[in-house]
Formats: sequence, C-alpha cells, structure tokens
Amino acid sequence: MDGAPIYAALEAGGTKMVFGVGRWDERGSTWHILERVTLPTQTPHETIPAISDFFAKQSYGTLQALGIASFGPLDLSPESAQFGSITTTPKRAWRHYPLKKVLEAHLGVPVAIDTDVAGAALGEARYGAGKGARHLAYMTVGTGIGVGIIINGAIARGLTHPEFGHIYVRTSPGDDFPGVCPYHGDCLEGLASGPAIEKRTGARGEALSSDHPVWDHVAYVLGEAVVTLLLSVGPEKVILGGGVMKQASLFPRIRRHVLASLNGYLVHPLLPERIDELIVPPGLGDLAGLYGALELARMYKNG
Repeated sequence: MDGAPIYAALEAGGTKMVFGVGRWDERGSTWHILERVTLPTQTPHETIPAISDFFAKQSYGTLQALGIASFGPLDLSPESAQFGSITTTPKRAWRHYPLKKVLEAHLGVPVAIDTDVAGAALGEARYGAGKGARHLAYMTVGTGIGVGIIINGAIARGLTHPEFGHIYVRTSPGDDFPGVCPYHGDCLEGLASGPAIEKRTGARGEALSSDHPVWDHVAYVLGEAVVTLLLSVGPEKVILGGGVMKQASLFPRIRRHVLASLNGYLVHPLLPERIDELIVPPGLGDLAGLYGALELARMYKNG
C-alpha cells in the first residue's frame, strides 16, 4: 500500500468535529483510517485553526483532497456565490460561514462538501449496512434530525439538499408537546431530537431508562417519518443513526409502529416478518460520516 493516495475528511457536527486522514486501498476497494481526532464544536474562530493545524502537520503523505460532511443547512448550488457555506443554522456563530472556501484557502487542496447525513448515507451505502442496496435512506437523530438519501448509488439532491427533519408528522394520541424547533415548533426535529427529549423530560436521553414513557412518543414520530420515507422514496434500507438511536429499545418500538401504520398496505418479502432487515442501525457505527467524507473527497478528486 506504499504510495496509496491519502485523503482528508471532516465530519462537522453540531456538537463535535471529527476529522482525520485515510488511505485508499485500491486492491481492497476500501478505506484505512490512519488517524482521527474529535473536538467539541465551538466557534469558527476556535475550531477551524485546530482542524487546519492537524491537516498541515499530518505526516502520512500528500493530501489529495478534503471531503466535508457538515451540519447545515448548506448552500450546495455550484453557481451560488455562497457555494459551500453553512447558511441558516441555529448555531449563530456558524451562520453564513464559508466553510468550503476557508478550508480550501487554508489547505490548498480541492474540497468537496455535502451534508453530514448525505456523507453518512454514502459511507453506509458503499461500506456499511447499506452495501449492495441501490436505494437507501440514512436518518440521523441527535442534536438535530436529518436524512440523506441514496438513489441508484448516488446522493439525491434537487432544489436543495433534503431537509427531512423539518417535515410535519402525526404525533401519538394525547401527546401535546409543542416542540422545540426555532423555525417550525413541532416538526420532526422539534419533537424527537435530543434537545426535544431533554425539554420533554428535563434530562438528556442517555440518562433515561429504556422504559421511560418518552421513548414511546419518540418512537411514534420516528416511525411516522420512516413510513413517509417508505411510501415516497422506497428505500431498500432505512438506517437510523445518531446519539438518540443509541437507545436500543427504540428500534423494536419504531419497527412495530411502522408495521401498524402501514397496516398491510406495502407488499414486500421484508414485510412484516423481516422488517429488522429493512430498518437497521449503522454498520459503520460512529464512523459512517468520516467514511462518507473520505469518499466525497475521492470522488471529487477523480471526477
């Protein structure tokens, strides 16, 4: 593997930044992550110099390109003067921050950028739980909620990137929680994200027992969101990741609600007996975004 190309990756999250260096193994058609670092997401003034310094000092070889999988919203229109910028994020210090341009200037290498969930979806599609699937959806449930969609092996995007976390879904009977989204109140993110769980209960999700009643409400709205994906996009895999989904009891609850909500309407060999093969956790665990960012860099460099 001597002389194998070296790429840089950044998974820019709302609470933490994960960045590292990977070597592409042409023979095995896979990545070898050589080093990675995790830092809390602070202001750009504090965060970007630390990232740039790491890449400048890495000693594994000449960087071919940097791939960024970032929290958003992002401006991903190549014709836009703000292409590669974070736009209307609730994180005020990062609003309208030109992330792509800044890191291109700091590192002097080509920079590819997409959303954090698109990166995770790409990583899972090629190297994780979605390997072999032509169409899949990756939903992250954490500080925010987002969905990356892969259609025929490629990241799906239209007018903008998908903002699935801000759709409206039915809530469980008797649930009158108003939501926490600063833009939409009781959208999906406003009802089931980490901050929503903390607002509902007064505690962070990881501190709650698996039998806490909040998980039924969360599973209900996440199940509604999965049903919407199945009826609209028809993914062959629905991968649910992010910090909230580390509450393992959510998976059986979500699967049960999906089957109840579909009510036998969709006919497929995976439904209902094999629904645990359809709705799954990430195969790459917490590395899905980093793998996706590396893949974005390689794709961009190779045209």
